[in-house]
Amino acid sequence: MFENLTKRLSATFRGLGGKTALNESQVEAALRDVRRALIEADVALPVVKEFLDRVRERATGREIAASLTPGQTLIKIVQAELEAVMGPASAELDLRAVPPAVILMAGLQGSGKTTTVAKLASWLKRERKKRVLVASADVYRPAAIGQLETLAAQVEVEFFAGDSSRGALAVAAAALKEAKKRFVDVLIVDTAGRLAIDDEMMLEIRRLHESLKPVESLFVVDAMTGQDAANTARAFGDALPLTGVVLTKADGDARGGAALSVRHVTGKPIKFIGTGEKPDALEAFHPQRIASRILGMGDVMSLIEEAERKVDRKQAARMAQKVKKGKGFDLDDMREQLRQMRNMGGVAGIVDKLPGMGALPPGAASMMDDRQLRRMEAVIDSMTPRERGNPAIINGSRKRRILQGAGAQIQDLNRLLKQHKTMQRAARKMKGGNLEKLMNQLPGAPGSGRFPGGGNFPRF
Repeated sequence: MFENLTKRLSATFRGLGGKTALNESQVEAALRDVRRALIEADVALPVVKEFLDRVRERATGREIAASLTPGQTLIKIVQAELEAVMGPASAELDLRAVPPAVILMAGLQGSGKTTTVAKLASWLKRERKKRVLVASADVYRPAAIGQLETLAAQVEVEFFAGDSSRGALAVAAAALKEAKKRFVDVLIVDTAGRLAIDDEMMLEIRRLHESLKPVESLFVVDAMTGQDAANTARAFGDALPLTGVVLTKADGDARGGAALSVRHVTGKPIKFIGTGEKPDALEAFHPQRIASRILGMGDVMSLIEEAERKVDRKQAARMAQKVKKGKGFDLDDMREQLRQMRNMGGVAGIVDKLPGMGALPPGAASMMDDRQLRRMEAVIDSMTPRERGNPAIINGSRKRRILQGAGAQIQDLNRLLKQHKTMQRAARKMKGGNLEKLMNQLPGAPGSGRFPGGGNFPRF
C-alpha cells in the first residue's frame, strides 16, 4: 500500500539534504516532484492543487531548526497536510443508540461490500465486545446471501436469513425485528450492489435508510479505483446521509490515491481500511498513521496492536518458562516463532509498517516476502524430533536427508542453523524475560535490521 507514492516522496526529500534554509525555488522544485508523485498516485486534481498550495504557504522561507534538515522540515509540513487531507483524527463508529444499533452498508458490485460486512462484524465482536447480527437485503443475487451466511459462520456471528421473495424492504424490516428479539447489540445490513450507479439502486437504498434509521451509513469502495472511488463516493453521498467510508483492497493498491481523495471530495471520514482477504484484515483508519506510512516513516503503533492481538501469549509464556528453567531454545521453539510471524501477516503483512521503507534500493521490497519463512519451516519439518531438540547432531548425512525431504538447498539449512544459534544465544541472555527479542532475531522481523535474504535496512 502506497509503495509508489512513498518511493517518490522519499527520493524528493533526500534531495534536499545539506541546505540550511528552504527558499522559494527549492520549495517549488520539491513541490513539482510532489505534484508528479500525487498525480501518479491517482489523487484527484482538486485535492492535489489545494494540498500543494497549503504546503507551499507553510514551507516557503522557513528557517531550518538546528535539529532538522530541510528535508525533515518539509516532511513535517507534508505530513501535517496529509493528515489534514485525510482527516485530523480517526473517526470512530458511533454506536450510541438503543440496541440494536443499525449499520447500513452501501457500495457498487465488486467493491468487496459483503466481505466487509463480515470483517466489520468480526471487528465489532473482537474490539468492541459486541453481539452482532448480519443480514443481506440483496434480494437480487441469491449467491450474495449465501456468501454472507458462509462468512458469518466463519467469523462466528449471527446471521438472519429472510424471505428474499418479499423484497429488500421487507427483509430489512424482518432483520430489525429479529435483532430486537435476539437482544443483539448491532445489526449490520448488506445492500444490493450494482455495476454502476443508477436511479433504481439509489431509490431502494434511500428507502432502506428511511426504514432502518441506521446510526451509521457506510460506503464501501475499492481503493484500486483511485480517484474514481472518490467520485463514486460523492454520488452516494448525494443520495444518502453517509457517515463514513470503508476503503477495501488497499493491500493491492500501490498508489494510494483513493485514501487521499475520498475525504476531501465527499467530506466524509474514512473509518476503516481493508488490508487483505482474511476475516481480521480490517483496520480502523488513523490518518496520522497512514500519513507516516506514506512518508516511509512506518506505522509502529499498528504493528504493536497487531502483535498484541495475534501473538499467542500462552505459547510465549510456555516458551519463556522453558528457557528460564535452562532447557534451552530448540528448533521446535524456533518453528513456533516462525508461525507467530505468519500469524501477524508474515513479512508482507508488516513490511509497509516498518520505518524507512521508502528508502529501500530498487527491487529490495520485492524480496521481502514470506518465502524464506516458509522454507525455514519446511526444513525444520523435515527433521526428526531428536534433530529438532538437539541440532548439534545434524551431520553431513542427516543434512542430505533433511534437504531431500524439504526440497531445499544446503545454504537454506546452514542459514537456518546459524539463525537458530543467534536466537539461542539471545534466549540465554534473556533468561526467559523478554520473548520479543527472540522475534526480532527472525529474518525480516521488526527490529532485526535484516532482509529475508540478508543485508540491512537502509537508514532514512
